[in-house]
Amino acid sequence: MKLVKDINKQSSIKPQVSDKEAEEAIKKLLAWIGENPSREGLQETPKRVVKAFKEYFKGYHQNAVEDLSKTFGDVEGYDDMVIEKNITLESHCEHHMAPIIGVAHVSYIPNKKVVGLSKLARTVEIFSKRLQTQERLTMQIAKTLMSALDAKGVAVTIDAAHQCMTMRGIKKEKATTVTNYFLGSFKEDLSIQNRYLKYIGK
Repeated sequence: MKLVKDINKQSSIKPQVSDKEAEEAIKKLLAWIGENPSREGLQETPKRVVKAFKEYFKGYHQNAVEDLSKTFGDVEGYDDMVIEKNITLESHCEHHMAPIIGVAHVSYIPNKKVVGLSKLARTVEIFSKRLQTQERLTMQIAKTLMSALDAKGVAVTIDAAHQCMTMRGIKKEKATTVTNYFLGSFKEDLSIQNRYLKYIGK
């Protein structure tokens, strides 16, 4: 439980830099790349970028555990896996701040209680709206779901393209990266794991 609390502690972090200071930093970057921050087309750009960044990185101010706290016990003994496939994922890599775009597949086996389906997608959203590595993102989603839902098992798969290697560097535009993380029954029982992988088409 402590690990999940550590994962989610970023939701309590308060900005140390004002919007105005952030806008000034964007102006400096514009000048650094050779632009004129004062020309008509760029005068409002710093404000727009700061507004966009608030959306891109809003996960730092959200807590997935709190979001998963409302569960339902009236499931008449349902004890098989719940799978939510093809959850759109948009994140940014922590090395170049370049977009990571792909899909996430999430599954859990309930232990007396289930959670609203939108909360699974919301958990993916909260962790993806932070600077990330795909490996850590996959683990954070899985560990949070396992702990918050007291699940019998959790499986998370992410298949994503990293713009830091499709638009720059090695420039392999069709390359995608797949990561998996299994906990509980999904890790201990290969038949359950294989059923999950078959359902998501992997």
